[in-house]
Amino acid sequence: MKIGIATLPLHWGKAPAWLFQRMIRLSREILRLMVTEYGPQEVLRRIADPFWFQALGCVLGFDWHSSGLTTTVCGALKEALRDMEHETGLFIAGGKGRASRKTPDEIIQTASSLRIDPASLVYASRMSAKVDSAAVQDGYQLYHHVMLYTRDGDWAVVQQGMNVQTRYARRYHWLASGIQDFVCEPHAAICCDVRGITLNLVACASKASRDACVMLATEHPDRVIREAHKIATLELPRRHFIAPTDINPKKLASVLVTTYEAQPENFESLLAVPGVGPKTLRSLALLAELVYGAAPSFDDPARYSFAHGGKDGHPYPVARDVYDTTINLLQDIVNASRIGATDKRYAFRQLALFATHIKYAGDSGAQAS
Repeated sequence: MKIGIATLPLHWGKAPAWLFQRMIRLSREILRLMVTEYGPQEVLRRIADPFWFQALGCVLGFDWHSSGLTTTVCGALKEALRDMEHETGLFIAGGKGRASRKTPDEIIQTASSLRIDPASLVYASRMSAKVDSAAVQDGYQLYHHVMLYTRDGDWAVVQQGMNVQTRYARRYHWLASGIQDFVCEPHAAICCDVRGITLNLVACASKASRDACVMLATEHPDRVIREAHKIATLELPRRHFIAPTDINPKKLASVLVTTYEAQPENFESLLAVPGVGPKTLRSLALLAELVYGAAPSFDDPARYSFAHGGKDGHPYPVARDVYDTTINLLQDIVNASRIGATDKRYAFRQLALFATHIKYAGDSGAQAS
């Protein structure tokens, strides 16, 4: 298996209208072809593959190394699927910034088209966001969240966080079929080239810490706060990025009342409690080590094509005529593939033409640059 690294520096600005409209059209034909040939579940599987997702952005003509690839590709996919949900069996919700917070409402709006209770999808959306914003504390603040899902409840999530200090982004991929446990190694992949000190409460190595956090959260708040006040007198290990100043006993007490009343059975249900965020989990993780000797993991979990050019001219400017030809060819391929096995020979001939056009675009673009 090949392993690679995707570097995603933060880029400002947006895709020009002439390119974004083509991205939508090409995305639509790619999705139609994939659903026809493989079914909607395969689309989800590939979206959850960071290499395939990055390649898709390159084929669509976006900058391969830009953080904007994630948001723009997802935006193009959302527009491409608009009014095509019943044809493809694929639905999409969420987006960047305020649009990400509308994900639950958008999922519920599609309830009449689903064969399952949309509440399970809403829960998966919220839990994936809560894990990457609170249980994995890597210095990247989430600002983008998109969920793709099917009528039967299969889903994939692509979300991204930014670190304004390092000016890099980190992308998180989730796939429902690959999740055994929301809070133990749940990701399909996490892509980033810049690693640092990370509080990773969803690592296998953090199981004892997760259990201890639940024990503390269900204890009477007075006992936990007594332990919190002792922290200022202790000398913490150098490897910790958690400091005594991170723990405010007064604020922690108000959250502990909520968790004590909720009596969560496990770490997942603790994470789902409203108000339990990064600061609360940092406090509980430190207390869990001091009281029970259960240390959390601090290992960063990040691990880990130019068909039409890129909008910034790398490796060459987008070849608009070739881009439009590609869209038309894919439309012919999809239409032919739906007719029958005999006429699929025509589709394969068109695919050969498609490959020729791509090669031509790359060669001529490279010469021009």
